[in-house]
Amino acid sequence: MEFLRPATLAEALALKAERPDAAPIAGGTDVMVELNFDHRRPAALLDLSRVPELAQWWSTSDGTVRLGAGVPYSRVIAELGESVPALAMAARTVGSPQIRNRGTVGGNLGAASPAGDTHPVLLALDARVEVASVRGTRILRAEEFYVGVKRHALAPDELITAVHLPGHAGPQQFAKVGTRNAMVIAVCSFALSLRQGEVGAAIGSAAPTPRRAREAEAFLAAELPWTSPEPLPDSLKRRFGDLVGAAARPIDDVRGSAAYRKHALGVLARRTLTWAWDEHRTGERACA
Repeated sequence: MEFLRPATLAEALALKAERPDAAPIAGGTDVMVELNFDHRRPAALLDLSRVPELAQWWSTSDGTVRLGAGVPYSRVIAELGESVPALAMAARTVGSPQIRNRGTVGGNLGAASPAGDTHPVLLALDARVEVASVRGTRILRAEEFYVGVKRHALAPDELITAVHLPGHAGPQQFAKVGTRNAMVIAVCSFALSLRQGEVGAAIGSAAPTPRRAREAEAFLAAELPWTSPEPLPDSLKRRFGDLVGAAARPIDDVRGSAAYRKHALGVLARRTLTWAWDEHRTGERACA
């Protein structure tokens, strides 16, 4: 197995064009597990950890956060908690401190696992995924990126370079269920965004791909009393939870049954809606 180590993005893209069979690796928290268990054996590894362009983030003039694909979760937690709180919440649930110091949102996207912790947040915020090759750069909506179980929309010569997220976009929440509090793959997960009369709601680890709960989004956007300072009625929260559960297409596996996943998603939806609405009406984050 060859080990390719570019020092710039241009060099990385040239190597990927020359060797489309090379597996990109940054933190290695997913790739090395697959190698150790002999689940995959690529002809080459393309180490992106020394590419400085991937390890930066900034806010653009319109308030969008451009997050480099190589920024580790620990920096997302420390530096983006105010501008993209749901992503920081999701990052806090990833693995151990050692994994959070190495793992990246770009790597989560590249693995494209239905259980990836950041995927529901990217969907709920209608994030854009920036990908590049020697042929140029293109932008994909997060919803277009996931095409099957651990399958994504990248061409063989493309690399993920960044994710574009709305900064300071209103109340956001993320929650997941696991068999313990840390170092665990999600049984199911859920992200919620309330922004300027619009709702983003997305589920993870409960369908072949991460997915948005479109009916739940439409219901909540229409029924929320956006200008009222009052708490939400339980009937509205229950209906929202039911619609989120109905959007799932889970399976029975060692982590949980399909029925449990649907039930748990409904609970997560009601809880996160309560927290997000409390922030919407009071201006204070209820849970982080």
